[in-house]
Amino acid sequence: MLTMSVLTFQAKAQVLNLNQVVDQSVRQYPFLKAKQAEVSSAERRVQASQTDLLPTLIVQDQYTYATSNSLNGSFFPNEGTNISTSGGVRATNVSQASFGSFTSASIEWRAITFGRIKANIGVAKADLQRSQVDYENEIFQHQVRTIDSYLLLLINQKLVQIQRSNLDRAQTFKRVVDAGVRSGMRAGVDSSLATAEAVRARLLLLGSQQQEQVQRLRLSELAGQVQASMPVDSMSFYTTLPNGNFLSDSISPKNPTLRLFQSQINLSAARSLSTQRSGMPTISLVGVGNARGSGFSNQGDIFQANQLNGLGYQVANYLVGVVARWNLTNLIRTNRDYHADQFLVERSRQLFNTQRLQISRQYQEAETQYQVALEQARQAPVQLQAARQAYNQAKSRYESGLTDLPTLLQSVLTLNRAEVDGYVSVSNVWRFLLLKAAAEGDLSLFMNQVK
Repeated sequence: MLTMSVLTFQAKAQVLNLNQVVDQSVRQYPFLKAKQAEVSSAERRVQASQTDLLPTLIVQDQYTYATSNSLNGSFFPNEGTNISTSGGVRATNVSQASFGSFTSASIEWRAITFGRIKANIGVAKADLQRSQVDYENEIFQHQVRTIDSYLLLLINQKLVQIQRSNLDRAQTFKRVVDAGVRSGMRAGVDSSLATAEAVRARLLLLGSQQQEQVQRLRLSELAGQVQASMPVDSMSFYTTLPNGNFLSDSISPKNPTLRLFQSQINLSAARSLSTQRSGMPTISLVGVGNARGSGFSNQGDIFQANQLNGLGYQVANYLVGVVARWNLTNLIRTNRDYHADQFLVERSRQLFNTQRLQISRQYQEAETQYQVALEQARQAPVQLQAARQAYNQAKSRYESGLTDLPTLLQSVLTLNRAEVDGYVSVSNVWRFLLLKAAAEGDLSLFMNQVK
């Protein structure tokens, strides 16, 4: 009953074609979702950097209990501009304290920054572009890995079929040989050789089944859900070859990997500019308003009769102006940091050139392998036909007693190898075409050939 249930489940499982597997892998693979989260994070960092264009508004309200030795109504400092308080110096310190209050609101707008804020926003945008291109490149590379795994599963499925047929052939032949040995028409050694061949064929079948299951698990992992049963459609990959020479002779500038390295150059350049602009001055418009109360009298350095009156506001002030700030000493450090960043820009540029060189080599390699595999696939049927003829002739001669069993077994090995080579060569054409499309940076060159 258990076996029947498994078979029923497999029969009802949806058979997926290549497009469906690729789409599922893009939607469900966790690492791609992680890359997508990085893009969303970079988008929020751009929004955060743009808030530097807004004025800085700081408000505070505090109540204190403090002494007043040369500080009539001191307060805790604010983040922004402060109004200092001071008073006359007493002849002796007085340890008695009194209540006080202070509230303030300060606003500062960096009206002129000589490109500092713009450069910082540029860094955030360059990082966002790099994250987006990195995500697109990872999708592209994952699609290539998924398609290649799909092709490998198909060829492993076909190898299982071939080895199963080879086992059937070996078992049928063994029964014929055993019958001849029992009748005395064949030597006993023939039965041993036939048994050895049948066992070898079974081992080949077990090995091919193992490889098929391993490849099925790898494909299901790339699809985002590991499962032992994942039926796939063979489509026309077993029987047809790609049509014509349809790829260009140069690497596309839209290659996702090259675009990723180019985005890294842009990010390094943006950071270098931001470092340079960080040494520039800022000119700000500043406004401050405050109100305070004190438990000390405004006339003389004496305590008020009711010190709790210091918790209320007694006086108020405002201050507006233009403030220019320029850390001149920091220019030395900024200049050296800028030159250090320039070396990082050059590093990114040379990494781009290295990657472009590697992709160019991969492209030429794939072109050579594709052309050779195409010719091998065209010759494979000739090899298979010749191997079948040799096997049929050797079988006939053995049955007629004109040749020995080792000669026949050699023809069996040749036929089995020719059957394997035929399907492997066709699969290699598609895999090398995929490799060429990957180097080109355009998977449509492969997918347009899939029927």
